[in-house]
Amino acid sequence: MTGEKVLVTGGGGFIGSHLIPKLVELNYDVYSLDRYVTGRYVLGGQRSVKTVFCNLNDYFSVRKNIRDIKPEYIIHLAALSAVSFSYDHPLEVLETNFLGTVKLAEACLQEVSHFKHFLFAGTSEEYGNQKHVPIKENAELNPNSPYSVSKVAADKYLQYLHDAYDFPVTIFRNFNTHGRKKNTHFVVERTIVQMLKGERVLLGDPTPVRDFMYVDDHVNAYLTCLGNEKAIGEVFNFCTSRGVSIEELTLNLRKFTDFKGEVIWNTIPARPLDIDVLIGDNSKAKTVLGWTPKYTLEEGLKKSIDYWKNKL
Repeated sequence: MTGEKVLVTGGGGFIGSHLIPKLVELNYDVYSLDRYVTGRYVLGGQRSVKTVFCNLNDYFSVRKNIRDIKPEYIIHLAALSAVSFSYDHPLEVLETNFLGTVKLAEACLQEVSHFKHFLFAGTSEEYGNQKHVPIKENAELNPNSPYSVSKVAADKYLQYLHDAYDFPVTIFRNFNTHGRKKNTHFVVERTIVQMLKGERVLLGDPTPVRDFMYVDDHVNAYLTCLGNEKAIGEVFNFCTSRGVSIEELTLNLRKFTDFKGEVIWNTIPARPLDIDVLIGDNSKAKTVLGWTPKYTLEEGLKKSIDYWKNKL
């Protein structure tokens, strides 16, 4: 509805920077919560988005900002999200991703009497290694990194708040997403940029299988759920339900970029634990919400390649 307040945490990040302009187009009153003053001011449509700077680990600051803004909706994207980083920084990751989420949700419960919906960015990493794929939402969670442990803990806490206090939450278990416009840390963007530059491509393990979704489909998942009564109290996988190995992904990118150079594998330290196969079952999102991915893997990769071609 026009004029309702939406607070997006991590608004300057990958998904937030794609989602906020869409929310502005829909005439929400959008606030972006960011941790650092980094010069990343998110502009949307006809007007600037209001930016709030707050560290989620500071509960008094979190409560004050929630009390001042009184948002009807929160889309909680802020997290330390690099799995590899979490192995070396477990305390920082747990404090931000788990306790930061608890503080934000509790502040909504305490400070906003008319609060309508808390959308939480969980992760497919919560599933870990599973015997049965594609993975359904009711699979037993098997986290195998500090990052995924932090997300499972937050996920469980939010479900407890729903059961105990009717806290209106939706848990998103989003699978691997590509389409970044700045960050080349992740495998799709890193491979594309190396190939377009004609450099040797340095990658890690070629064998893991992942379910890659294009960013526009990820953003559309939030827009489909926002304020949707059918979504409240539910957990959803957002994914394509199609798996591809990192090696097969690289072969696709080689073909689409016309790369003739060398790909060198296992140049990145192996993780202490990794997930062999991560493919989601998106049938619940299709049935309950009518959400379906619009882009095939190939269509999404070509869009990512076109963007980086123009940028480089």
